[in-house]
Amino acid sequence: MSRKLEPGKLVIASHNPGKVREIADLLRPHGMDVVSASELDLPEPEETEDSFAGNAELKARAAAEAAKLPALSDDSGLCVHSLGDHPGVYSARWAGPDKNFGAAMGKIEEMLQELGPKTPRNAFFICALSLAWPDGHIETFEGRVDGTMVWPPRGENGFGYDPVFMPVGHDITFGEMEPNIKHAMSHRAHAFGKLIKAIF
Repeated sequence: MSRKLEPGKLVIASHNPGKVREIADLLRPHGMDVVSASELDLPEPEETEDSFAGNAELKARAAAEAAKLPALSDDSGLCVHSLGDHPGVYSARWAGPDKNFGAAMGKIEEMLQELGPKTPRNAFFICALSLAWPDGHIETFEGRVDGTMVWPPRGENGFGYDPVFMPVGHDITFGEMEPNIKHAMSHRAHAFGKLIKAIF
């Protein structure tokens, strides 16, 4: 049975300002006082697991133990079918230490072009959300959204790989979408829907 989360302070176990902002927007209606791991000067643990859920749980546990508060962690990434579902759990690492997602998007496009003009460009974003309490209790929820890779990048909204991902049923990228539209149908929104139903 899921544990209910009481309104109050919650750590977002991320140092990515775009991700923190998106999660804070989704949590605001539920009375949570959100603080990021970077605001608390918490260390950023190395992501050593081979799954989104494993990395999300690792980060949530570390933040909950360090801050002595409930902590919510997101591990998410882009999976491109024709590239063997890469970059996958290595999505952030493909952007390098400088978080250069422009270079990472270029690398994906280069690899797709090397496979030839008829290469399918199907892709999906996946998100695992883990909520950990200081006593070790943890719950994890996953969401997914399917789409197509486009080139060149389009749009200034969102973050990460959003400008090259066009979700199924839409003719604009996540990078071109207004935040409220993306929040309503993204991989993170699907995972959040499950989390909110379980814990609030």
